[in-house]
Amino acid sequence: MIYFLIVLTVSAVVTYVATPMVRAAALTLGVCTAPRTRDVHRGPMPRWGGAALFLGMVLGLAAASTIPYLSGIFADLTPVRGVFAAMVVTLLTGLADDAWDIHWALKLGGQVAAAVLLVVHGVQLEVMPVGWFGVGDGILQAVLTVLVVVATINAFNFIDGLDGLAAGVAAIGGSAFFIYSYQLTLTINEFDASNLVTLLMAVLVGSCLGFLPHNFHPSRIFMGDTGAMLIGLVMAAGTLAVTADLGQLDTSFRFRNVPAYMPILLPLAVTLLPLLDLLLAVVRRTAKGISPFTPDRGHLHHKLLDGGYSHPQTVLLLYLWAALFAIGTVSFNFLPGWLVALGMMLSLGGAILLTLGPWLRLRAQRLNRAAAQRALVERRRADRRREGTR
Repeated sequence: MIYFLIVLTVSAVVTYVATPMVRAAALTLGVCTAPRTRDVHRGPMPRWGGAALFLGMVLGLAAASTIPYLSGIFADLTPVRGVFAAMVVTLLTGLADDAWDIHWALKLGGQVAAAVLLVVHGVQLEVMPVGWFGVGDGILQAVLTVLVVVATINAFNFIDGLDGLAAGVAAIGGSAFFIYSYQLTLTINEFDASNLVTLLMAVLVGSCLGFLPHNFHPSRIFMGDTGAMLIGLVMAAGTLAVTADLGQLDTSFRFRNVPAYMPILLPLAVTLLPLLDLLLAVVRRTAKGISPFTPDRGHLHHKLLDGGYSHPQTVLLLYLWAALFAIGTVSFNFLPGWLVALGMMLSLGGAILLTLGPWLRLRAQRLNRAAAQRALVERRRADRRREGTR
């Protein structure tokens, strides 16, 4: 564990130090976001923060390659090269989009290209987590892999609408994924915890933590599409790579209890918020007859802001939801199922109350105003009746 924490720290420090330099470069080149009607900031903000995330992740991977304990990850460099190549393609696509706002089809093409690079280098969906049925056919594996990558990238891209939101949700979800992957690796080989998925989650969490001090409200730089897509790519790569470990589990572990289904439950839990936001956005925009990639002000975080929450309160509330699903799901590996279920139900109830709080207060205010209006009308009627009897 200590070696992964060292790598995490390296990624965090590199990202933290690199972000001001990236910010200066973005300001010099004019890569800034002007305020739009759907935005919550007031002035132009530099983008390209994802470049600092990229540096943190890459140097974190480089640091890991020098640690003897993690040498097993680099024994076969093919998957590592695949992830790196996909990260580079995602970086270039994001930088171009942040600078010139490229057509959505070009951006989608870059995402597909990154997914194909993962497939070519063997990072793909090999086993269906529910029941551990092998996907089998190479074409089917490739198609499903591309779908997973594109969906995850766009899910995080869609949720990136508030200061610190995408980075914080990724750090929370990545931490839960890190814990699960580390335990899964030790289950397969208790003497060797080196695993590509665990390493990817370490550099992801570290980079996000290093970026958050610059990005939390009031933000001084945005990660842009560069950062959001990069986070989605790494999260997707981890989700795909973990399926390769399932075949090494013995049957008694696979179907023993709820933890056996973590490979499908955890990625869904980690990306539940961004995927839900993505689904609602696609339905909302399609119903209006516009492209699903057309920006608007209908995301979950916009609804919370419109409901009365402040910017930091909205972000922290969404952190709570991310932690509830991600950490709650992985807790099944360590605690009795009934205890985790009870804790999640209580936490879910509290989260729902907090989320609906602004609407409940607004409804109460409307009801009170309506009641006061009715009372005023009744008093006026009573006054007129009294005047009529005189």
